[in-house]
Amino acid sequence: MPKVAYSEQEREQIRKTLVATGLALMAKQGIQHTTVEQIYRAVGISRTFFYSFFPSKEDLIVEALYLQQPKILAYARGLMSDPALSWRQAVGQFLHTCCDGERNGIAVLTVEEQQLLFRRLSRESYRVFQEKQANLFGQLLECFGVRANRERVALFTNLSLSVMIIRRAIPDTLPLFVPEAADETVRIQIDAILNYLEPLREK
Repeated sequence: MPKVAYSEQEREQIRKTLVATGLALMAKQGIQHTTVEQIYRAVGISRTFFYSFFPSKEDLIVEALYLQQPKILAYARGLMSDPALSWRQAVGQFLHTCCDGERNGIAVLTVEEQQLLFRRLSRESYRVFQEKQANLFGQLLECFGVRANRERVALFTNLSLSVMIIRRAIPDTLPLFVPEAADETVRIQIDAILNYLEPLREK
């Protein structure tokens, strides 16, 4: 007979498991290809019970992206502390890894996913997301030895997300782009980001 009552502690654990499971699936197969059904079945609960935790798939996606942030920061710190890597190699490898997204277990929103997600978020949820995203990119800059002021964080965010989105979008979403030149395009864009950041490093 299925359990009908859960303690607050049990519910919180199920919620955390849903977010972690959702992130694992999205990092592996992409956000668009991850369904609510895949998530709640993997956790072993019903569809109705899932929606008692999250009003929509988009609400779970946002929580999963929050969960991913400390992992991204820890990865960046690990690269920066690797004595075998120069500053350019460490930061460049970090950006390349994020561009490859799913192949490296990182969930990266495509253009379509961003549009869908943020059309369905409340204004308050969107504000919180922007704050958390700015905090992440600010911490990344500090990790890279660059003082993070508002202008630098904003520009670094846009530059980084642009190259990630373009790499994910070729050729499916951007059919006029040349797929054969995608990797070289990304390499040049990342070099440009490194050229922007390197003079800002605090010695």
